[in-house]
Amino acid sequence: MRAVVTGGAGFLGSHLCDRLLAEGWEVLAVDNFITGAKSNLSHLANNKKFKFQKADVSKPLKVAGNVGYVLHFASPASPPDYLRHPIATMMVGSIGTQNALELALKKNAKFFLASTSECYGDPEVSPQHEDYWGNVNPIGPRGVYDEAKRFSEAMTMAYHRYHKVDTHIVRIFNTYGPRMRLNDGRALPNFVYQALCGKPLTIYGAILEFAERIRKHFDNAPPIVFEPLPEDDPKRRCPDITKARRILKWEPKVELEEGLKLTLAYFKQVFNKKQENGKVKIENGNPGTANLRLKSSFSKVERENYSRPKE
Repeated sequence: MRAVVTGGAGFLGSHLCDRLLAEGWEVLAVDNFITGAKSNLSHLANNKKFKFQKADVSKPLKVAGNVGYVLHFASPASPPDYLRHPIATMMVGSIGTQNALELALKKNAKFFLASTSECYGDPEVSPQHEDYWGNVNPIGPRGVYDEAKRFSEAMTMAYHRYHKVDTHIVRIFNTYGPRMRLNDGRALPNFVYQALCGKPLTIYGAILEFAERIRKHFDNAPPIVFEPLPEDDPKRRCPDITKARRILKWEPKVELEEGLKLTLAYFKQVFNKKQENGKVKIENGNPGTANLRLKSSFSKVERENYSRPKE
């Protein structure tokens, strides 16, 4: 079987490529590197079953040969990224989704859409279940991502109903682990980057407990400062995974503390390389802050699933 993974150089997309290859699939990863990284795929360079195509999925996809599955993961996903690239975000969620669906239709392939909990906006219901329609501000700054993903879901269902494409949609909540970009704008990488640089941990909203969990992994832990919540930022985000348990037999496998150790070890490695290259500096000349207290080695641990922070 052969799969096409859009956004294949991203955090989730690259791990998906690994998983598919491990299960014997041939994989074509497609990415334009707007937020993805070549380093996320460098370990696959000599894998004969892996191919890469640099392309913008907002333009028609040209893929030769048979395709069994199209998995659409392409999109900026962190607030700084989609606010920096608002038009590109809306294009990949709309035209990009249609192009990926057209490829699935042409190849008689199954289609998988990586959607998001942002479809719920600032939810008034918690935990959020699949039947909840959400509370989204379509003209707010976050609307470029929220509405792009909501449109992509509607387009996916239109192809399912009209063209009978075999489609699947998953709304992904907070996910973390190795290959996240350090300081990409989301809570975990932000906290770690600030701590490694000796800067105060900046909290927007009610995630104090999670910030404290991060601080415990650092010697000379930096202080915490509070800032106003950004416009339309969700105040409650927690999935109801009842349906996933029932149909997919899925639930998170890695406890938060274990996942944090694994992820922090990766971030420290990335940070040290950046520091060696002169791309970051420690605040107040205090390198002790960057000393992670990792109590056990995870060098041989390989995980496909990372648990979300408990809310």
